[in-house]
Amino acid sequence: MPLDWTIDSDARFVSVVAKGDVNRQEAERLLDEMASRGAMIYRKLFDAWDGDTAMGPEDLLTLGACMRAHHAQGPMGPLALVLPDKKAEIVMPLFGILAAADRPMRIFATRSKARRWLESLGGPLSRSV
Repeated sequence: MPLDWTIDSDARFVSVVAKGDVNRQEAERLLDEMASRGAMIYRKLFDAWDGDTAMGPEDLLTLGACMRAHHAQGPMGPLALVLPDKKAEIVMPLFGILAAADRPMRIFATRSKARRWLESLGGPLSRSV
């Protein structure tokens, strides 16, 4: 499975790790799971360091529309993205959509820095992620 996620309702925290090729259906499944569990407002750490995607413009546009629909449902929690500079261009089409939500969002080169930033916004995160 290219996306592995944990939703911790007690800590109000979502941790996602991408490994391998992430497709649109997997990303939509993640968004649907977060929405169904009321986790869109939670702090989110998305570690895409080892992830990749072969999604083309049509898939990215569809995924972007799905994200916008979730944004319209209510507030979004802070988002920390972990990825190397060379992969930023892959997800650049989605950055504008992600940034459109009224929430803090930053990109980090390490998971530990992303985690510290998220903790600074609302207390400790779960120990398991």
